[in-house]
Amino acid sequence: MQQTLAIVLWLSFGLVVYAYLGYPLLIWLCSRLFGRVELPPELSDGELPTITLLIAAHNEQAVIGQRLENALALDYPPERMAILVASDGSSDGTAEIVRSFAHRNVRLLDFQANRGKSAVLNAAWSELASELVLLSDANTHIEPAAPRRLVRWFRSPDVGAVCGRLILVDPATGKNVDSLYWRYETFLKRCEGRLGALLGANGAIYAIRRETFVPIPTETIVDDFVIPLLARLKRGCRLVYDAEAVAYEETPARIGDEFRRRVRIGAGAFQSLGLLWPLLSPRYGWLAFSFFSHKLLRWLAPFCLVAMILANLPLGFQPFYRATLLAQATFYGLALIGARLPGKRGAVRLLRLATLFSSMNLALLGGFFRWLSGRQRGAWVRTER
Repeated sequence: MQQTLAIVLWLSFGLVVYAYLGYPLLIWLCSRLFGRVELPPELSDGELPTITLLIAAHNEQAVIGQRLENALALDYPPERMAILVASDGSSDGTAEIVRSFAHRNVRLLDFQANRGKSAVLNAAWSELASELVLLSDANTHIEPAAPRRLVRWFRSPDVGAVCGRLILVDPATGKNVDSLYWRYETFLKRCEGRLGALLGANGAIYAIRRETFVPIPTETIVDDFVIPLLARLKRGCRLVYDAEAVAYEETPARIGDEFRRRVRIGAGAFQSLGLLWPLLSPRYGWLAFSFFSHKLLRWLAPFCLVAMILANLPLGFQPFYRATLLAQATFYGLALIGARLPGKRGAVRLLRLATLFSSMNLALLGGFFRWLSGRQRGAWVRTER
């Protein structure tokens, strides 16, 4: 029995270490040895494909006007770019503000019921006529050159979707506040992109061929993850990451809002497996490897952490395992302290890493039970910014 508990403890520990540290090192090495850096062609105005900027919005009156001004300032020929806002049952002034831009060729689809972003995207797709669709959020600001940088990849007929780079900014100062975790995730995207193993996109900025889109279940929560990978699964297209196509988005003002967002994303992660599990097949090569290591093992990490504690407790009478139990308790204690200490420098920043790791896995665990109970629905509640 003690041997079984020790195996559970160390296997769980090994899987967590591999998911968060081993895999990044391995994918970096593989991307260097086996990956490729592509240089897409620059396109003249006459070569640019038609594109629709599609924004799904719910109660975004505080930001939608600025968002449309940003959209209208993009460096793309107006005759080749359409702007469409799909309002998902907004009960504030979102629809009225969008209508005020009608004379500037901004179109509104005003859906009366709040059904959720996925249902709105499905409904809006039939209204599109352009070759490409640029999906973005109501609180996102896109750099003027970003659409040109995204569309150049589609000269290759096997490219189905292109994900841009999102930079997080402080809502008070407007400064770049990309956390260590966000830089870590961006690093993984770069490496996976070089291997043709990009896992989904970022809802703030990605483009997809209109004909590549596969309608998704209306209760889909993480649409920006499911849509590109479902296209990869059903259409056999390539997904590309372009770090030069940049968008900016403000971070949530309150920590509680961010935690609830992570719980929702966690529920969506487990939900997505019902659609995307075939991508774990070895026939998908690097994509299957990345999906298993980067996503599936990460989603299972909370259960491994719980297993570590439960397996360690009965072994605590042994001095060595008493020390490992104390180490776990110390780590979570430091995470609690990090959540309460002000400031972001020096030792506090190190403590915040423990806080971030713990809160992420707690949110994933909460997301799992939300998904299991069916309590997490596709309809959204706007995050205050």
